[in-house]
Amino acid sequence: MNKGLTTINGADYKVSFSEKGYQDLNDQLRNDYSYIFLLVDTNTQKHCLPYFLEKIKTLEGKSVITIKAGEVYKNLESCQEVWQELSDLGADRKSLLINLGGGVVTDLGGFVAASFKRGIDFVNIPTTLLSMVDASVGGKTGVDLGGLKNQIGTITNPKLVVVDAIFLQTLPKKEYRSGYAEMLKHGIIRHAEYFKKLSNFQYLEEKDIIHHIHHSISIKNGIVTADPFENNLRKILNFGHTLGHAIESYFLTNSKKKSLLHGEAIAIGMITEAYLGFRLVGLSIEAVEEIKAVFLNIFSRVHFTRQDINDIIALLKYDKKNSHGKVKFVLLKAIAQPVIDVEIKEENLIAAFNFYQAN
Repeated sequence: MNKGLTTINGADYKVSFSEKGYQDLNDQLRNDYSYIFLLVDTNTQKHCLPYFLEKIKTLEGKSVITIKAGEVYKNLESCQEVWQELSDLGADRKSLLINLGGGVVTDLGGFVAASFKRGIDFVNIPTTLLSMVDASVGGKTGVDLGGLKNQIGTITNPKLVVVDAIFLQTLPKKEYRSGYAEMLKHGIIRHAEYFKKLSNFQYLEEKDIIHHIHHSISIKNGIVTADPFENNLRKILNFGHTLGHAIESYFLTNSKKKSLLHGEAIAIGMITEAYLGFRLVGLSIEAVEEIKAVFLNIFSRVHFTRQDINDIIALLKYDKKNSHGKVKFVLLKAIAQPVIDVEIKEENLIAAFNFYQAN
């Protein structure tokens, strides 16, 4: 199955698929590593690790480090636990860390590896749709700080990424939808036809979704290869994420609110930021309404009080993309025609939330 999927070459690593991915991983393991460790969370330890060890039998018996599952554990405390366990197990600079999990595991595991002993090799095996199309590609590693998204981290590439859609069988439908939102974003910022193709949302079988995953990774890889440190072009990947991350952080840290998944939050971010594009850079209202309809067909509308909106806007000052005290947005003048570094006044932000909440 999926023999036709080509390997995607990044700047100094590659993304391989299905059986070819496991072949490439076996080749990587032939390097002279002193120790090999596997990082999982409590979910992937149960649902993904047994299958993975069946595919790579040479890893049976290797040390497995387990963290708790969930965005709330994507923090320095979890890093401290993993660093300590690596140290206790005798890890040195010639060790390899294999991250088997979703975005929390690949982001945190990448950061742990990039900083342990000033850097050890790591491999990502993403197991969620979101981590396949987003978190494991482009070298961004990191953790949250006080509930604020991705405040601590590095840009460090893995040695290899292996994508196997069989892991999606273990995925709850809400997690599938969360990853799907990021795929839609790739179309919105770069490929209008791809956005159209994905707009009719459905739960796809492995043999179908894997081709969309491959296309999304290709889109993102092209962007990050051209601009690895986000000086210009790579900024377009932040569409929906400026407000989206603030919304995600607000719901994560507010005990009276139910946390939102990443895709749920950035879907709101993409609707509101599309509306800002209409107000400020000429995106047609028809395109804004189309984007809103697509995402509200996938995700239930979330209610925001005026206080919620004020608190979310206050969180924007912590956005890691800020410079010189100014919040910068990515907006659209048309589908697949993003505009970077747009400053937004507060009254426009409030209007964007009102648009999101209006029927």
